Parts: sequence; C-alpha cells; structure tokens
Amino acid sequence: MNISTDESALLAFKSRMISTIDRSNILIKKWSVSTPVCVWIGVTCGLRHQRVTALDISSMNLGGNIPSQLGNLSFLVSINLSINYFYGSLPRELIQLRRLKIIDFGFNSFSGQIPSWFGFLQNLQLLNLRNNSFTGFIPPSLSNISMLQDLDLSFNPLQGKIPEEIGNLHNLKTLKLQYNRLTGLIPLTIFNISTLENLFFTGNNLSGNLPVDICRGLPRIKVLRLSSNELDGEIPSNLSECSLL
Repeated sequence: MNISTDESALLAFKSRMISTIDRSNILIKKWSVSTPVCVWIGVTCGLRHQRVTALDISSMNLGGNIPSQLGNLSFLVSINLSINYFYGSLPRELIQLRRLKIIDFGFNSFSGQIPSWFGFLQNLQLLNLRNNSFTGFIPPSLSNISMLQDLDLSFNPLQGKIPEEIGNLHNLKTLKLQYNRLTGLIPLTIFNISTLENLFFTGNNLSGNLPVDICRGLPRIKVLRLSSNELDGEIPSNLSECSLL
C-alpha cells in the first residue's frame, strides 16, 4: 500500500459525496488526480511516509454515505466528518484503521446500530457520534478502548441500559449520553472512574439512587448533569466534597 491506495480510497469517497452549496463543490473539484493527494482540501499527510494521516471535512455541507474503501487509509490517525449530512451505516472496513485516535462523526444522519467493532480501535482517545440517528444499545465492547478519554453518544435514540463495562474506561474524562432513551440504573462502576471530569446523563429514563460517597469515586468531577430522569432517593449529602464541581 502507498499514497495511491489513499488516493483511490478518497476518490471512492468523493464518488459518494453529495454537495449542497458552492463551498462543498469546491472541495469535490479540488479532489482530483491532477493534484497531489496531500494538498487536497481537508487532507493532511505525514512527513515521514507521505500517507494520509488526517481527514477533516467538517462543516462542508456534504452528504452521502461512507464507502468501504475508506478502511484502506491505514495511516489515518484522525477523521472529522462532523456537521454535515452524511448518512447510512458505518462500514465494517473501518475496523482496519487501527491507528485512529480521533473519530468525530457528530451532527450527521448516520443510522443503524453503533458498531461493536469500535472496541478493536484501541488507540482511540475521542469518539463523537452525537446528534445522529443511531439506534439499539450501547455496545459493551466500547469498554475495550482503554485509551478513550472522550465518549459522546448524546442526542441519538439509543435505548436499553448503560453497560456496566463502561466503568472499565479508566482514562475517561468526558462521558456524554444525554437525550437518549436509556433506562435502568446508572452502573455504580461509572461512579468509580477517578479520571472523570464531565458526566452528562440529562434527558433519559434512568432510575435508582446516587451513591452516598459519589465524590470519593469521582474526585475530579467538574460537571454532573442528571436532570430529567427518573432518579429517586436523597441528594448525596457530601456533594460539597466534590471540590471542583
């Protein structure tokens, strides 16, 4: 594989794109075999191997679905397709992108279930799927992404319980699951993620009590949003011990 592989993958993606305004037409016109891939709009290449390491076409008013060939961008570290009109399910071939650290697909129209194979992308630090149309359950396999720091699945019609395994994400700083259709108890394991700084669970149907020693397990918590749920019991009396809250 070489830069020609990357070029072919991006041209396959281009063939699926739908432009909505002139700005996105400019991007599509610039992605041409007449110019080197590494100077295409939204494309960044690494200096050492001259392979595509980042793809950022956020806020370009683009639509379409993702082709399987995108999984051939084997040096890709970051992909940002946010704030566009992309749709459809995510192709399994993306599992091949083992170098990925950042996936930002927020504010699109992706659908289907959140793929369990995300759990194989163990270098991921940020996974943003917010404001899409993903359905079904949160896959427990996300807990295998041990480097994950920021997980945002908010504003999707996800249902079912929050997997207890999410509590195994010991590097997690931000967890956003607000405005889904999640039910059941909040797993106690989540209240023991000592790195957690931001927790957003607003607008679900979560039930049960909060642990009385919540601040002991979350010493770094800065933002805690739990409103518009079915929680009961007393507000933990030691919330004042969360010194950063």
